Amino acid sequence: MELENISLANIYKRKKTDRDIFQELMPTKVKEVLLIATLYDSYSIVREGQFSDKIFGEYLQLNLYAAPRFTSVNSQEDALLTLKHKDFDLIIVMAGVDKNTPVQTSKEIRAIRPRVPLLLLVNNNADLRYFQAEGRKLDSIDRIFVWNGNSNVFLAMIKYIEDKKNVARDTQNGNVRVILLVEDSIQYYSRYLPMLYTTVMTQTQILVQEDATDELHKILKMRARPKVLLVDTYEEAVRLINAYRRYILCVISDVKFEKDGVDNEDAGIELLKYAKQTFKYPIPSLLQSHDISNAERAKSVGADFINKNSESLSMDILNFLYRRLGFGNFVFKGMDGKPLAEAENLQEFQEKFSTIPAEAMLYHGKRNSFSTWLMARGEINMAERLRPIKTEDFESAEELRNFCLNVFRSVRYEKLKGTIVNFDPVLVDHNRFVVRLAKGSLGGKGRGIAFICHIIENIDFQNYIKGMNIRIPATAVLGALEFDKFIEMNNLYDDIYSLNDFESIRQHFLESEFDEKIRKRLIKYLEKMKKPLAVRSSGLFEDSLLQPFSGVYSTYLIPNNHTDILIRYQQLETAIKLVYASIFTDSAQAYFDAVNYKIEEEKMAVVIQEVIGHNYNDKYYPSVSGVAQSFNYYPISYMKPEDGFSVAAVGLGMYVVGGENSYRFCPLYPNINPTSVKDQLRDSQKHFYAIDLTKDNFDLITDGEDAAIKRFRIKDAEEDETLEHSTSTYIMENDDLIPGIQMKGPRVVDFANILKYGYLPLAETLQVLLKLFKEAMGSPVEIEYAIDLEKAENGLPTFYLLQIKPLIRIEEKVEIDMGAVDEDKILMYAERGMGNGKINDIKDVVFVDPVKFNKMKTKQMAEEIRKLNLRFEAQGKEYILIGPGRWGSRDPYTGIPVLWAHISKARIIVEMGLPDFPLDASLGSHFFHNVTSMNVGYFSVPHNSRSSKLKMEKLTDKNLVEETEFIKHVEFKEPLTVLMNGKEQKALIYC
Repeated sequence: MELENISLANIYKRKKTDRDIFQELMPTKVKEVLLIATLYDSYSIVREGQFSDKIFGEYLQLNLYAAPRFTSVNSQEDALLTLKHKDFDLIIVMAGVDKNTPVQTSKEIRAIRPRVPLLLLVNNNADLRYFQAEGRKLDSIDRIFVWNGNSNVFLAMIKYIEDKKNVARDTQNGNVRVILLVEDSIQYYSRYLPMLYTTVMTQTQILVQEDATDELHKILKMRARPKVLLVDTYEEAVRLINAYRRYILCVISDVKFEKDGVDNEDAGIELLKYAKQTFKYPIPSLLQSHDISNAERAKSVGADFINKNSESLSMDILNFLYRRLGFGNFVFKGMDGKPLAEAENLQEFQEKFSTIPAEAMLYHGKRNSFSTWLMARGEINMAERLRPIKTEDFESAEELRNFCLNVFRSVRYEKLKGTIVNFDPVLVDHNRFVVRLAKGSLGGKGRGIAFICHIIENIDFQNYIKGMNIRIPATAVLGALEFDKFIEMNNLYDDIYSLNDFESIRQHFLESEFDEKIRKRLIKYLEKMKKPLAVRSSGLFEDSLLQPFSGVYSTYLIPNNHTDILIRYQQLETAIKLVYASIFTDSAQAYFDAVNYKIEEEKMAVVIQEVIGHNYNDKYYPSVSGVAQSFNYYPISYMKPEDGFSVAAVGLGMYVVGGENSYRFCPLYPNINPTSVKDQLRDSQKHFYAIDLTKDNFDLITDGEDAAIKRFRIKDAEEDETLEHSTSTYIMENDDLIPGIQMKGPRVVDFANILKYGYLPLAETLQVLLKLFKEAMGSPVEIEYAIDLEKAENGLPTFYLLQIKPLIRIEEKVEIDMGAVDEDKILMYAERGMGNGKINDIKDVVFVDPVKFNKMKTKQMAEEIRKLNLRFEAQGKEYILIGPGRWGSRDPYTGIPVLWAHISKARIIVEMGLPDFPLDASLGSHFFHNVTSMNVGYFSVPHNSRSSKLKMEKLTDKNLVEETEFIKHVEFKEPLTVLMNGKEQKALIYC
């Protein structure tokens, strides 16, 4: 795989939605029509000004929203003058008593407007004989029609021209169907075309009312109606059959018309024989003739027959369209042909399909009725999959029924992939689209997941990532409007926005109720979704491109395993309410203050996701979970910042985002591990998190986000047999790590089988995804992922993208010249860190006293820092924070477990190394993400570093403002100067 050759531009093939396709259809529209007629003929047509009303009436009746404008002139001179000053899409020349002048006029017009369609309109049937004979000699006229007082002939003339011009493009872009009419009689095609157009448009209108989502969609969908193409010779008909064989819906043909330049009594029969041989599957065909003896000939070629002399000719053709083309409702019939049930729309059709008797399956199966009806309703994919199927291919009617139902399902899912779909209980456990449970914005997190889904379904990743499926978990979203509705319905506004006590606010949320519609919808959701669920916040500002909130709001994982669905519903409802309430936590309030937003501006959507993983001895967790970033703030060796990095662990991802000991690697160089075997043993993952499936009752209110989660030893995962590809064994004799767990010895989670020996293309997958999403978002990105090593239905493991967010980096050119600063003035110099810019207004430093540091008391230190931070908040001042180990770690034994809100006024954070205490930045944690997005300086100074330095002794003689058991706050007389070079990861602090 050549990564440099992979870019969105050359692999992103956006699947066009119906709306996209509809907008591209019928690009050529007849908007301006020039009508040339004598004063008398013009008066006869216009009839005291009612003509325009009739034209508009025809259009409005058929839901056509743009009726063309007619301009009438009475002479050839006026016509030529008008054409000099105005453009027209269609010219109609009226032929009355004088037959020569209109012909001459058409020749003059053709000379100056050769590309504009020109139609001749004959005033009555009496004049037809002359023009029928002369028609083909009139090169200046595209086609002749006859007007018998019905204005719908003008609709037919206009649509005839539009279809002729648009058919090639529309069939290719939108799979639009074609009705082929072969008729050389002006009288009959002038009668057939208005009827065909009216019927086709009425049918399309019915379909539009069924499933169009809004008014614009209705207008656009009318463009997808079948085209009607009129020809009058055998050769033209054959040309169209060859050109549009995949799209032809039916052929309606006369018996006698021109073949090889002369009228041929058998032309229609020959044409239908040719069509039968050409089409892969039989399509409906209709032969019409004055001679009823042709009925037997029609039967011989499998065509219906209509007598042109019939008093009910129009009704006969309508019956053919509804009976043979599937227009109208679908009537399920028994073997005796008697109706058993009727379906008005596709949804009813699919519902009744499951219950109709076996005899109806066989009756319609033999006649290909299902595919015909579906084709007429624009369900082309379904129709084409069913058309080649024969009843004899199946052992029973039930087998045929199941096959058809599977086709309906698979085509529907194919159409929905990569989109946001409205709630349907059948869809909630699928992972190829996002289900909307309630209206409103999806919020930042929900929008990110929907975007991921869209990208995944519009790129064929199998071509670029071999051996791995790329998916999102099954995802549903309660839109942000439901949050507003919940607050309004329960009269919460005054209580929650006036109170400053989070516990009281939370209680208000818990005591409030959802409306009946959402309650029923969530219960239906749970009836289908049986796996553990993650209930995630998705605020409007969360993971936004401008100011991402990360880990500020709550996420609740619930087992969703109680036998009583009402209890499962109560657990889900409680989780949603607690997510709503998390907007008002102290941590969230601190973040709002820091980014200068008002809490009233925030609205909360809620994402409900299937938790990736399996049940291993009543523990539910994924094989691997992790975080990856496209920018590495701490590159080593010959890695570049742009190469990115990933952090991975066994079990639930909260282990990684909580900042605990995880395995870090660069996707571009997965074999490089700069740490010694001793350090790997010491820092390896010792525990993991899983959903405790022994709990079907738990208390989210009292126990919080961890209520249904349990921390296990990594040894427990070995007993679950989930460590085979994630772990190596330490062999003391060789002082070496051997991939796998076959041998005895201490285990080290290093994913060696996956990263070094290619059991899974994880590194390649991350490289591709980080590159594409960085390009798609226009900024460095962070993704959260989980991997299911157990093979899916296609035999491959699955990489699940859980979340995406931007990494905000503001870079100016900041030079750091160590030689320009006196050594005595330097407080800190670091070559490993992040942050950019110059700061020269901070006097205060808060630090952990290294002499008093006790790694067993880090939680107490976090509490002391929190209280100090409150004072800085009250004073509106910022400070530099210095301490040992990993800031923001969830594990109190690797650093000080502060939340971001506890140090919200820290402008610079320094991690210092101490003997026998690991110094490993919290890359990949929510804490770290917030620090980067806020452009807080974050630097590491390892113990006994040769180049970096941290002069703690310079703090001892400064003004001591406050001291607690472990923490000191000192103040410099003059502001310190902080220089941060983001490109080189260097920083300097001096006084």
